[in-house]
Amino acid sequence: MSEGFDAMTTGTWASVGDLPAAASWRGQHDNAVRLTDNTVLVAGGADKSGSPVNTVARYNPDMKTWQSSTLLAARMLHTLTDLDGGDALVIGGIANKTPNAPGVTTVERYDHTKNTWASAPSLQAGRWGHAAVRLKNNQILVIGGATVPAGSDAVRALNTVELFDGTTWTTKAAMADARYGHTAVLLDNGQVLVCGGVTATGRGEAQLALCELYDPTQNRWSPTASMSVPRSHHQATLLTPTTVLVTGGAAPQASGDGTFDPFSRDTAELYTKGGGWTAQADMPAGREFHRAAPIGGGKALVVGGTDSTRNDTGFPSTLVYDPSAPQLWTSATGLTAGRWGFAAVALSDNRVLVLGGTARSGLAASTPDTDDLLTAAEVFTP
Repeated sequence: MSEGFDAMTTGTWASVGDLPAAASWRGQHDNAVRLTDNTVLVAGGADKSGSPVNTVARYNPDMKTWQSSTLLAARMLHTLTDLDGGDALVIGGIANKTPNAPGVTTVERYDHTKNTWASAPSLQAGRWGHAAVRLKNNQILVIGGATVPAGSDAVRALNTVELFDGTTWTTKAAMADARYGHTAVLLDNGQVLVCGGVTATGRGEAQLALCELYDPTQNRWSPTASMSVPRSHHQATLLTPTTVLVTGGAAPQASGDGTFDPFSRDTAELYTKGGGWTAQADMPAGREFHRAAPIGGGKALVVGGTDSTRNDTGFPSTLVYDPSAPQLWTSATGLTAGRWGFAAVALSDNRVLVLGGTARSGLAASTPDTDDLLTAAEVFTP
């Protein structure tokens, strides 16, 4: 048992029905979003064969009802961002499961009053695995990502940035480091903290510990303190307006020759605006492709995940991070169904909704070379 871990359990999970269709979401920013009317929206993702889907689900936690709709085009590894006024944007992604597919430029806008989707102005450059953040002025900043240039079969990480003002996309200052699969969090001063992710190298992929800050008023990126270790498939959770908790993620990738198995990280770090990173007590086990959500009082709920996406099953285990407790981590009541690559979002009353995801993959699945996906949704009450 890691130092700083309390074996007592807390909180409860309750089933809230099923998604209209099973799906998984393996990106950082394709997660479910809570709209201004407190309903929860999730869109696109992958089916059990790894192909993108166009299914959409909207959950009303007050009425405990589900509503479905359909994207204009199937996509995965996109971003889903809530807009001021209650609508949402789906941006970019991959339109098929072809290895090393190029990113798409298309954007769709969700009308929450009609439960319909319509085309919106397209990105200037296609991308997947990017980040999207709604700034304090309600404009949408799209950061980095990956694509495959025409005539190439090699993935290229991007450092390019675009801003959507509701009508047009404009190019903004580029990051110092190209990356995809990174996290991006809006701080109280309007700046955006970008951490970790993956960059493409001549030898494959490399995880990053590097972090950058974007100032939208100056249209300028500046370096900030790096995390203690490189991470991808991690989570970054805004606990307070000035602090961000990073949990887990993948360690540096294996070489491909079977000589190194990286497993997943069990470490956590806390970023304080102006003060850099501070190591936190380790989680009881490493995890990646998990989700984390704030539950009030500077606390966070860390849910599910996996230690490896190859031939593995999702974790049912759930943890509560409490910076005021003598021991930072408390074991929460476990999920009814273990899962990874799922969606999770904090509700307005600090409950957390978890939905869909992968239960088993690869040889661990009921059918080899496919994933066993879930439709089940659960709500955590602290």
